[in-house]
Amino acid sequence: MSISEFIGKFKSKMLWGNLFAMALVIVGLAVGFRFAVDIYTHHGEAVTIPNLTHQKFENAEEVLSQLGLNIVVSDTGYIKTLPPGCILEQYPAPGERVKPGRTVFVTINATQTPTISLPDVIDNCSLREAMAKLTAIGFKLNPPQFIPGEKDWVYGIIVNGKHVVYGDRIPVDARLTIQAGNGMRSASDSVNYIDPTFNTNDDNSEDVDEFEEVNTPDQEDHSQKKDEPDKDPFTPVE
Repeated sequence: MSISEFIGKFKSKMLWGNLFAMALVIVGLAVGFRFAVDIYTHHGEAVTIPNLTHQKFENAEEVLSQLGLNIVVSDTGYIKTLPPGCILEQYPAPGERVKPGRTVFVTINATQTPTISLPDVIDNCSLREAMAKLTAIGFKLNPPQFIPGEKDWVYGIIVNGKHVVYGDRIPVDARLTIQAGNGMRSASDSVNYIDPTFNTNDDNSEDVDEFEEVNTPDQEDHSQKKDEPDKDPFTPVE
């Protein structure tokens, strides 16, 4: 192919028509893709998140549904003064603008009082250690009750007038009373000393060994001779 023939092909109307058609297709695809993305992502549309705090979960779900939003419970908490099932926290926060279809995550108030397992503090640590452990996991404490025993040693824990033991599940809003030693010995722990040399038995005759006097043959002959009258050795025999 000569150079003149090659240059002549660029003067073909069919070639330029095909190139122009291809350009139109590319532009159309780009514009269509942009509009499709805007429709899919709700470009330009926004919904303001309402304040759901302290509302019942059912009411909040209905409100968000009307705005085109979803709601999901992500966690539970507990506030004694609020009704069970009400919303404590939400994310996104109230007032934020989001696109329709967005999910709002909420924390609701527990329907039952949460409980905590009692740690091993009874007869296992001092008063100060027990108070630190119990308050660290969320328990509320009354002033300690002191009883006879080793000073500041934990002997028991009372909840609502009853003794509890290690592993018991206790409501978080219950108040615990720690029983600790006051450093004084109880009267029941006193020891009575008995002198082993002191005899408390009034009947001393039982403790005395009775011995029977036994005479030897020589002693018997000697006693018999004492009992017989003395004979005169010079008395004639008839």
